[in-house]
Amino acid sequence: MGKEKKEAKDKKVKAGSVTAADEKATAAKKYDATTIQVLEGVEAVRKRPAMYIGDTTQRGLHHLVYEVVDNSIDECMGGYATSIDVVVHADNSVSVTDDGRGIPVDIHKGEGKPAVEVVLTTLHAGGKFDHRVYKVAGGLHGVGVSVVNALSEWLEVEVKRDGKIYHIEFGKGRTASKLKTIGATKQNGTRVTFKADEEIFGKGKVAYSFDTLSNRLRELAFLNRTSASP
Repeated sequence: MGKEKKEAKDKKVKAGSVTAADEKATAAKKYDATTIQVLEGVEAVRKRPAMYIGDTTQRGLHHLVYEVVDNSIDECMGGYATSIDVVVHADNSVSVTDDGRGIPVDIHKGEGKPAVEVVLTTLHAGGKFDHRVYKVAGGLHGVGVSVVNALSEWLEVEVKRDGKIYHIEFGKGRTASKLKTIGATKQNGTRVTFKADEEIFGKGKVAYSFDTLSNRLRELAFLNRTSASP
């Protein structure tokens, strides 16, 4: 009787093993169109941030600042800006301000949206691909600032150009408020302010090192002497 029970138990285990193996084999074979995911723009960046900024540790966090600064440096190298200010606020949001030409705000014909919105929400969109606009350029060439936007809890841009001050806001890479005019000015330039997203970098880990930023910015200032006239 004991032997019969043991044999029955062994058969049951084997049957279960075969079933599990069959299910695994079936799942492995199911590699068709339904298994292909298409991640575009913001979704792709937020899903795999390390592909764009290296990692999501302190190094990646600081890299966000460098990407925004690189855009301002390009304005300086082109002879359009003379200064760049970087401010880390008490809430660990960061502002990068330059006195360059200001990101274009006119409507982009292909996208039907203001150019500044296209630049901030679309990967591989920017003026770096047109050598008539930038003879030399750094950063991720049309990817950098949109990646920063995608990895930020919120981001806002203030543009001064054509005698007006423009403002637009984003949340986690998507447009939160449309471009609007908020004032008049005789100056030109761009200010980008962003707060890195704790969902990406970890709760309580969005904090910048003064030494890390100051050392990097000194290096960039030394290597990229402005050719603009005061």
